[in-house]
Amino acid sequence: MSKRDDDYVQWLKSQSMLQAARDRVHLYAGQSRMWQHPYAETRARDASAIASVWLTVYPDSIITEEGGSVLQALSHERLWHSLSQLGIQGVHTGPLKRSGGISQRAFTPSVDGNFDRISLDIDPRYGSEAELVYLSKVASAHNAVTIDDLIPAHTGKGADYRLAEMACGDYPGLYHMVEILEADWGLLPDIPEGRDAANLTPQMCDELRARHYIVGQLQRVIFFEPGVKETDWSATPPVLGVDGRYRRWVYLHYFKEGQPSLNWLDPSFAAQQLIIGDALHAIDVLGARGLRLDANGFLGVERRAEGPAWSESHPLSVTGNQLVGGMIRKAGGFSFQELNLTLDDIANMSHGGADLSYDFVTRPAYQHALVTGDTEFLRLMLHQMHAFKIDPASLIHALQNHDELTLELVHFWTLHANDSYLYKGQTFPGNILREHIRSEMYEALAGEHAPYNLKFVTNGVSCTTVSIITAALGIRDLSHISDEQKALIQKVHLLLAMYNAFQPGIFALSGWDLVGALPLMPEQVAPLMVDGDTRWIHRGAYDLADLAPGAQVSGEGLPKARMLYGSLNEQLEDPDSFTSTLKKMLAVRQAYAIASSRQILIPEVNNPSLLLMVHELPAGKGIQITALNFGSQAISEELYLPDIGPGIVVDMINERLEGELSEAGHMTIHLDGYEGLSLRIVGSAGPALSHSPGA
Repeated sequence: MSKRDDDYVQWLKSQSMLQAARDRVHLYAGQSRMWQHPYAETRARDASAIASVWLTVYPDSIITEEGGSVLQALSHERLWHSLSQLGIQGVHTGPLKRSGGISQRAFTPSVDGNFDRISLDIDPRYGSEAELVYLSKVASAHNAVTIDDLIPAHTGKGADYRLAEMACGDYPGLYHMVEILEADWGLLPDIPEGRDAANLTPQMCDELRARHYIVGQLQRVIFFEPGVKETDWSATPPVLGVDGRYRRWVYLHYFKEGQPSLNWLDPSFAAQQLIIGDALHAIDVLGARGLRLDANGFLGVERRAEGPAWSESHPLSVTGNQLVGGMIRKAGGFSFQELNLTLDDIANMSHGGADLSYDFVTRPAYQHALVTGDTEFLRLMLHQMHAFKIDPASLIHALQNHDELTLELVHFWTLHANDSYLYKGQTFPGNILREHIRSEMYEALAGEHAPYNLKFVTNGVSCTTVSIITAALGIRDLSHISDEQKALIQKVHLLLAMYNAFQPGIFALSGWDLVGALPLMPEQVAPLMVDGDTRWIHRGAYDLADLAPGAQVSGEGLPKARMLYGSLNEQLEDPDSFTSTLKKMLAVRQAYAIASSRQILIPEVNNPSLLLMVHELPAGKGIQITALNFGSQAISEELYLPDIGPGIVVDMINERLEGELSEAGHMTIHLDGYEGLSLRIVGSAGPALSHSPGA
């Protein structure tokens, strides 16, 4: 290679995440601090004791003061005055590190909302490392913590990937990439001008598998888009290596073409070095107390004799997550997994892996309850959760996040497609039940009935929490929402918040929830959706603390979302606002430690709109019942709780008597349409906790 190429290789190494991780190893080798914390087992309840109410933000959506950074906005004292009043104990900052790719020496933009990381450095678009450290200190001063992101499954096409393409050292071992012999280049697609890769067709995948290059097609194609991504494999053009030889590679990407997948079982163990180095940097340098493990279910892929490759429920994912989760606990932090897979996988990967899991178990189910006014599928999923021994205290129960409302229902699609489920008095195979639920949701939430929401490839629906509610209420035109409709939307929004907050575990809500964001119109973000990524419509900009009241776009150019509720400052001055009412609810949740309670019963009900969750409060505080009416009509129902001791029944939020649970276990509750109650049975005793909740 020429001298200039040698300089380029050295420059790439200076930008490499793997090199940065290796440079930090000496800080930990032989140091006693790495042996001061238990690490082998997950510690979900310890994690929720640190912070049980989270605010999740998305950096691109943050409106800042003129000339200010996103991190300065997030650490602003005015914002934290409001967050502290509300009861926020943790802030999940979202992806802040430099992402995208490198072309020659130029940085290229992210292709997946900053989930294609290429550096341990903070992206200068959002601020500086010093500003993130300051944010963690401001949070601590308000009895809160910051939560960062870790992406164990892939990177972007940064320096590490470019060095791998050039066959430099052990960099190719970072990725699932295979060199294709020049004699077989004719099997690969032509690379369009201006591109650095092209997706393989299914036929190309099959031929390369037959020739023993790759493991073949995977069990599913995430982000499937005809003509864009038809398989999980792409090919490079000829790339000049450090040895002066040209090579073409085929590489795996579970997600987008610009997100090459990491190889967690290569003799170099380079992926483990990179990811663990990233985690320790986030905890020790940036001040994070917790880390999200994004896409952590996709760490293993293996050839099978017949059919698609084994790429889900693979034991290597469990092993990889035990390594990462254990190291984070060793360093004094906690982790959570955002894992949209089967309940089997969520349970298995929680054994020694991440401390907490995002509640993909019931998230689409509680939205289904709202859309249909019927809680049967939600109750089915709650019972399934307990059948798989998933403690609700180990889950992050959330409203909106940066992703779509997922309707994949993977549990009923893969391992349990042929299992039988009782629903509506009939027995359905899992795959048929899945299609029934999906069809109901798609019909109600997108298309003719709700044109403001958009389907997101085959995964689900791009929408805000508010636009789910408006669709469920039959509101088709969001440009004319009356005061009466707004009040009803707020009431339903609080019902959904109560479902998530009044059960054991973490409660998470987003900045979009707090302001009552509506979706953007597609034409406002059309350039961001050219590859079919409709999620940008629900990522509108917002200004929680009125830092720039006149601003109409975020620093990253996202248009300001239409808001039903207004800023936090405005809402906290109005006792009837969404935030003020939520503040009162969260104060009760904190006072009675509902996050630390144990779910002991999911009773059967007569009215299909009713959901009941029964919890044993800690420290002998009695039995708590979360009662929710997902329908528009008022209901009265006599409950039968034979294993619960008698006592006075108190409305915990409104501080009033609601009746009495009799010696025989009977009581009657009354709920208006879309109303929720948190009831405490004073002086009662709960049943033994050795069995799963049931009727």
